Amino acid sequence: MINKIKVAINKFPFSGQFGSTENGIQTNAIEQGGLTTLLSDLGCEITETFTAKLTLDEEKQYGSQHRMGLASNHLSKKVSEQIKSNVFPFGLLQNCNGLMGMLAGVQHSGTRKNPIKVGLIWIDAHGDFNTPETTLSGMLGGMPVAISCGLCLERLRRTCGLDPPLPTKYVTMVGVRDTDPFEQELIDRSQIEHITVKDIRLLSPRVMQQVERLAELTDKIYVHIDLDVLDPSDIPGAGLPVAGGPTANELSAALELIFSHQKTAAFGVASYPASRDHDKLGLKSVFKLFEGVVRGIQKRS
Repeated sequence: MINKIKVAINKFPFSGQFGSTENGIQTNAIEQGGLTTLLSDLGCEITETFTAKLTLDEEKQYGSQHRMGLASNHLSKKVSEQIKSNVFPFGLLQNCNGLMGMLAGVQHSGTRKNPIKVGLIWIDAHGDFNTPETTLSGMLGGMPVAISCGLCLERLRRTCGLDPPLPTKYVTMVGVRDTDPFEQELIDRSQIEHITVKDIRLLSPRVMQQVERLAELTDKIYVHIDLDVLDPSDIPGAGLPVAGGPTANELSAALELIFSHQKTAAFGVASYPASRDHDKLGLKSVFKLFEGVVRGIQKRS
């Protein structure tokens, strides 16, 4: 009999976007749509459900980016505690700006005070490697990987709890196929490596080669998914759909491989289009991804 995997669900309702709400509709929709039942059926023990919130003093602070940074710090501390307690953290993130808090939590989950080295497997149709100088849209949501790598917005990164930033060689991008011109120049000048959609579909050796590469460089690995990486047919209503992505079944199989490695320490899902997923086809895709993650963890010796 397989021992139950201890997991925690961490909801992060802050987007960091100007004028956005912090009500957690998207993150709640995944949890309340059946995630807890799914995880239990897969043999997981849910030790806690945490929602990142601001303190009473922090509630007096203004600025959507700043508030997101403050909330990210709370997420970071919770994720760190969970990993130290041998609990596997799942992140349900309003959008990809939740990356910094999850990364920071893994970074500070070591047994000593000093931060550990963290690898990032970034699974997204977009690179999110823009800076305020390269962006065409001005969206903060197009910058979290660049922020995490120390290319811009240092104060925000430090507020989130992520310090030091990640060297770009600690990053592998998966399925990225839609970037801005100046953003692509930054990626090309970096040491970021890539796994293509074709690699995912074929489960090519490159998938595990990249996991092993990051495992040699770092102490633990965080895996982050923006759901628009999927083919639009599997994530109806995605905010920024991009044709040519993997199916949920294909990506689930790849996640099973990735999470069979001992160093994959946390998993986050961002940008579920709850209000536009009328037939819940996207929610089914989300659950397939979680199934792949849990199957992978169960394969660890």
